[in-house]
Amino acid sequence: MTKIQALAEPSSALLTETALRLREAYAKGALAPLREVLEPTDVDGAYAVQSINTRFWLDSGRRIVGRKIGLTAEAVQRQLGVDRPDFGVLFDDMRIANGGVLDAAVVLQPKAEAEVAIVLGRDLDLAEATPDDVFAAADHAVAAIEIVDSRIADWKITFADTVADNGSSAYFVLGDEPKPLKGLDLRTCGMALEVNGRVASLGAGVACMGHPLIAAAWLARTLAERGEALKAGDVILTGALGPMVTLTPGDRVEAAVGGLGSVSFRYQDRAS
Repeated sequence: MTKIQALAEPSSALLTETALRLREAYAKGALAPLREVLEPTDVDGAYAVQSINTRFWLDSGRRIVGRKIGLTAEAVQRQLGVDRPDFGVLFDDMRIANGGVLDAAVVLQPKAEAEVAIVLGRDLDLAEATPDDVFAAADHAVAAIEIVDSRIADWKITFADTVADNGSSAYFVLGDEPKPLKGLDLRTCGMALEVNGRVASLGAGVACMGHPLIAAAWLARTLAERGEALKAGDVILTGALGPMVTLTPGDRVEAAVGGLGSVSFRYQDRAS
C-alpha cells in the first residue's frame, strides 16, 4: 500500500490539513502543487479533499445549487494524464447576475469559458443515466460563462490538484433566455466568446464530450456511484465549448451560444 492509498480516507489528518490549506488560499494566495500529498492521478484522495471542504462550507451556511463539469475535452485529459472528466460543487454565492460585475479582489488567477448550462426540472438519481434521461429531467438550458480560478500557483495543476480544489471553480453567470431542450441542437450549436468586443474563443457543443448531454449524463452516473444525486432546480455547467480566456481587470466578457442567446459580465477592480 502506498502512502497516498493509506491516506485516502476523508478523515485523514493530512487530507484535512490539505483541505484547510486550499480554503485559506482563497485569501492568502495560491499554493504550490499538492504533490507531497496527492499523486497526480489520485482520484479518491482528491475527491476526499473536495468533500471535506464541501462539508465545511455547508456547515458554514453555503448552499449547493448544482455542479460544474471540467476536463470535458480529450486534449486536456491527455495533457493531465487522465481518461475522465471531473466535477466540482456550485454554491449559491458563486452566481453573478447576467451583466454583473466580478470583483478582481475575490479571485487569484481567473479565466473565463463559455458553456451550456442545464437546469433540472426534477431529481436525477440513476446509476445508468443516459443523455435521454438528462433530457427528460431537464427543465431548460441557458448560455453560461464559468469563471474558473485555481488556488494552485500558475495553474500548474494535475488532475488531483484541480479535483481537490473544487474543480478549479470560482463563479458563474447564467443567461436570461431559458430554452426548453426540445428543438435545440446542443451538439452543433456554435459559441463565440468576446472580450472587450473582440473574439477571444470559438467553439461548439460537440467540443463538450461530443454533446453537453453526454457530459451531464456522466455527471449523474458519477454522483450516483458516490451515493449523491442531482436535484430539481440544480444547475449543471456541462463544460467548456472552447478554449479558456485569461481575464484582466477592466475586461467586459460576453458569450453567445447558438439557440441560447448571450450572457455577459464585467471584471474590474473594486475602485474602478
